[in-house]
Amino acid sequence: MSSDLSQDRDSIQAFFLGQGEQSGSEVGARLAAFIGAAQQSLDLALYDFRLSDDFKQPVVEALRQRAEAGVTIRIAYDADKPPDPQMVEGMDPAPGGTGQFVQSLGYPFRRIGGLKLMHHKYVVRDNQAVWTGSTNWTNDAWTVQENNIVQLFSPEVAAYYAQDFEQLWNSSTIGNSGSFDTRTLNLSFGSQPARLHLLFSPGRGPAIDYEVAHRVAQARRRVRVCSMLLNSGALLAALNDLLRTRQAKVDGIYDRTQMDSVLFQWQSVPHNHWKIEAVQLIVEAARLVGKISTPYAPDTIHDFMHNKVLVIDDTVITGSYNFSHSAELNAENILMIESPLLADQYSRYIDHLMQKYGGSPIK
Repeated sequence: MSSDLSQDRDSIQAFFLGQGEQSGSEVGARLAAFIGAAQQSLDLALYDFRLSDDFKQPVVEALRQRAEAGVTIRIAYDADKPPDPQMVEGMDPAPGGTGQFVQSLGYPFRRIGGLKLMHHKYVVRDNQAVWTGSTNWTNDAWTVQENNIVQLFSPEVAAYYAQDFEQLWNSSTIGNSGSFDTRTLNLSFGSQPARLHLLFSPGRGPAIDYEVAHRVAQARRRVRVCSMLLNSGALLAALNDLLRTRQAKVDGIYDRTQMDSVLFQWQSVPHNHWKIEAVQLIVEAARLVGKISTPYAPDTIHDFMHNKVLVIDDTVITGSYNFSHSAELNAENILMIESPLLADQYSRYIDHLMQKYGGSPIK
């Protein structure tokens, strides 16, 4: 698991996971260290939290020590994992078990219901710092998936996440959580200025879809894809336009197995037929590398290329938000970080994954 070279005073830190490239114990130790610094409160919004005994020990111990020190701990988790996930709608596949695991810990919890998914993977610490990204808290996410973790050290950022958490906690439903405006914040990475725009869905879901596509359409140098799925119609149209006009280079990596499943399901949905051709054109024209993961089943290894990342010129877009219509309706968070240094770091990670999986044939 690689890490940034930023100084402790930086307000953004990013870490990257790859299949077989770090142990679950390493991820658990980093998470335990983040939790262990809490002095007042820890609010956890987690889609999937199920760890084996060896991986959970440092995390559970860190929570226990903080609780004994008087830290308030609350856990909100998704209560409606579908036994047969609708991949065509952008649902992340995940078996049940989170509720039982969370409730066994003994801290106050909320089952977050709703027709869609409470898909967050964030922690708000002391209303001062946030742990977020694409990484679920499971053995597979920590060992055999490609994911990224972002830590943000900013009371202003934490306040937005806290506002989202309170909406989920108070209603116990996805509802229209995230339905508040945010302003662009000045942070730092690598001792250089960075600008962060943060949004939550479903409250700002349509705005997220528009802004992502708009930023792609305005690219002048590069658009680098590192995403499990490419489902958003607005994003597909913007990428195809970019490839046609050649105003910026497009390349990257996706999960071919999971995306092929989506393409197959789209065949039975007439209004999605145009997306099939759009995806195929993007994969071919951009020569996207496809990771061959294990087809989803509840009892198989979940070794997805699970990132949800775009690098657009000097901006990194990442978070829990899959680039899909369904994500507009889920409870999600997305970061848009303007930082040349961070964009280059994510770009090197994408280079690494493309080289790693470059032998995968492309249809």
